[in-house]
Amino acid sequence: MGPGGPGEYLPVLWDVERDRAARAGYRPVPPGGVLLVPGALLQGVGLAFDVVVHLRVAPAARRRRFPAEQSWELPAFDRYDDEVDPAALADAVVLADRPEHPALVLQNRWAAPPR
Repeated sequence: MGPGGPGEYLPVLWDVERDRAARAGYRPVPPGGVLLVPGALLQGVGLAFDVVVHLRVAPAARRRRFPAEQSWELPAFDRYDDEVDPAALADAVVLADRPEHPALVLQNRWAAPPR
């Protein structure tokens, strides 16, 4: 997708239903296309994104909302926050402790997202 790249992308990497790598083919990027890459723990590993929006969830909110069967993953998120500091690396930070009421961080102040 980047400058000098092939102008193609993979629409999916993992087949959740089959729990294995997806067998999707590459697709061309339309002119002026934008690729959104959702995912956890992606910052700080050298991926070259043009714009990064970090959805910040406080550790307490994360613990309340995480499914019990996945609680073993929680220390990785805490370590990521401490060691990588994704909010400091992001172009924009959205507080997502309460998904029904997100808040955009502006110069160390909170603001409701534009409607």
